[in-house]
Amino acid sequence: MSRERPGRGPAWHVDAELAARYAGGTAAESDAWSVEKHVEVCGACAALVSSAARAVPETGPLLAGIRAAVLERVAAEGLPERAAAEARGAVDSPAYAGGPEGPAYGNAGAAASTTASPRTAASPAARASTGEGPAAHPAPTTNPPAGARTSATHTTAAGATGVSPRLSRAARVLWAAGPALRGAWAVALGVVVLGALGLSYGAGLGASVRPLLLVTAPVLPLAGVALSYGRHADPLYEVVTSTPSGGLRLLLVRAAAVLGVSVPALTLAGAALPPAAGSPGAAAWLLPGLALTLAALALGSFVGSRRGAAAVGGAWALFVVAPATVGGPAGAALTAGAAPYFSGPAVQSGWAAGALACALLLAARRRSFDHLETP
Repeated sequence: MSRERPGRGPAWHVDAELAARYAGGTAAESDAWSVEKHVEVCGACAALVSSAARAVPETGPLLAGIRAAVLERVAAEGLPERAAAEARGAVDSPAYAGGPEGPAYGNAGAAASTTASPRTAASPAARASTGEGPAAHPAPTTNPPAGARTSATHTTAAGATGVSPRLSRAARVLWAAGPALRGAWAVALGVVVLGALGLSYGAGLGASVRPLLLVTAPVLPLAGVALSYGRHADPLYEVVTSTPSGGLRLLLVRAAAVLGVSVPALTLAGAALPPAAGSPGAAAWLLPGLALTLAALALGSFVGSRRGAAAVGGAWALFVVAPATVGGPAGAALTAGAAPYFSGPAVQSGWAAGALACALLLAARRRSFDHLETP
């Protein structure tokens, strides 16, 4: 629901239906993100969400246990009486207890001032006359100079760290792309591309390098996916997983970033290599690579991203790379060995069907990424 604010348009608030969906874990990720951000500054909506959460059979006992543990810890550590009272008051407040109302988090100070004692609620002049506040002279109300306003605006836009908004956006994009694009995987991708070109034109291997690149290319995105998400790859994995933007959504964003870098690089490298008679085209690895990537993601929903990528990569090496290179790592034998896995409409259709099946399994298993990976 929403209500009009004079001169500022409608104000968005959480309604009972959205609070129930959020508490039940069925709210869309964008809605859940909006709810979690909004309750930071709206006590009424925080109380509504708290009531909905306590109505869930599994949540009520859990929150009661947390409350009891907090109070027990406060009593065990022998905190001062005032701190203990504040802890009990915070836990017992309507916003946490699921009552119909509660003070807004962002306006807690204002609420405290409004309900303060007569002495603290007295006018500034009265407080000054009793020595309890600043002097009775009112503060100047003139606007600050234009330069000061500009500086303040710049500081607000740049943030507390002084980083410009444009740089902050670039840093967020780089973070969203994942650790793979910031680490050794990107270097390894460059080495493979430049190495293939060097072997073909520098070492005189010529057209025999393209089949070797084709059987290697589908495995490279798997390594990027393995390094993009999970407790082994992300130092903030536990924190990220608990947010609405974490889980499968972030994993897909980072996997897309890996493919967005590896697909053009490997395809252009293959196109730059001289073709051999009977050799598959430079883009013949795309559907196998997509199918392997989706298979690694789907298997990762059961065993974790790193293990899933390692298992799929190992199977590719065992059942494709090894048979293709049994006649040698270069020459006509490699071309003949790699062709059955890439050439022909039937083969490519099979890879497309496999990619679709893995995508459907990944969609069915999407909730598994909302939980932490097991060691």
